[in-house]
Amino acid sequence: MKRNVGSLDRALRIVAGLGVIGVGYMYESWWGAIGIVPLLTATIGWCPAYVPFGLSSCKVAEK
Repeated sequence: MKRNVGSLDRALRIVAGLGVIGVGYMYESWWGAIGIVPLLTATIGWCPAYVPFGLSSCKVAEK
């Protein structure tokens, strides 16, 4: 897997994931578990939704 999530994108995903989990916890809803997805993609640095569109927010020099 080639990285396609840059540092700013990763930070935003972490904040969003924690926010969704926090709101889910606050309202005692299982929907907060969806916050795991952005946390996971931020952790591994790869987003499967970017692949079909050829997107990348990672600034890596291409050879």
